[in-house]
Amino acid sequence: MQMICSLKRHLDYLFLKAQALALLALGQQARALCRFDRMLVLLPMDRYALASRAHVLAQLNRLDDAVASLQQLTHVTGTPAQQAAAWFNLGYVLQQNGRHEEAGPAFEKAAEHHPCMDRAWYGLALVLIHQGRLHEARRALKKTTQLQPMSPYGWYRLAEVSLALGEPEKARQVIEHLRQFEPRVAAQLERDIGLSVHLQAHNQQGSTCDAAG
Repeated sequence: MQMICSLKRHLDYLFLKAQALALLALGQQARALCRFDRMLVLLPMDRYALASRAHVLAQLNRLDDAVASLQQLTHVTGTPAQQAAAWFNLGYVLQQNGRHEEAGPAFEKAAEHHPCMDRAWYGLALVLIHQGRLHEARRALKKTTQLQPMSPYGWYRLAEVSLALGEPEKARQVIEHLRQFEPRVAAQLERDIGLSVHLQAHNQQGSTCDAAG
């Protein structure tokens, strides 16, 4: 009898999953969400259902509910990669919800489970920038660029942080580096901060001359 009940639960789960996927393909997130809820009644700590439910809730802009599902997911045993993904997604949704103080530790946990997850380091850097912790943000961004050297996003932010720290020459070096493989992004970065880089460098040179005089 127990085996029959277990088999029925498994078949019901698969049927609900198929329905949810079909509904998502049709753009009917709210109806798909009901299926994920019913899947979790059958298997309360199922990784797939929790992650999918959180994703749909985020699409529906129900961010607090998405956070709650992801918090549950982080307590489900999984591989380091699965745990890292759960913590990263939690950090991302918290960040989108303006809950930066909570997002930072979530990104740190993601990086702890999977140190080579460049997205976790980048997310952490954005939190640190928001908090004004620019030296720590620069360290996180350098980690990001080491792990994903051909992605322009980490370099772009690194140039902005270097400029904010009053180091225009380092920002200029980043622009020149980007120009080698992302000339369009380098040009955009130059337009966005190029004048500031020039002015800061000019001011620093002027200060040096004044000191020398």
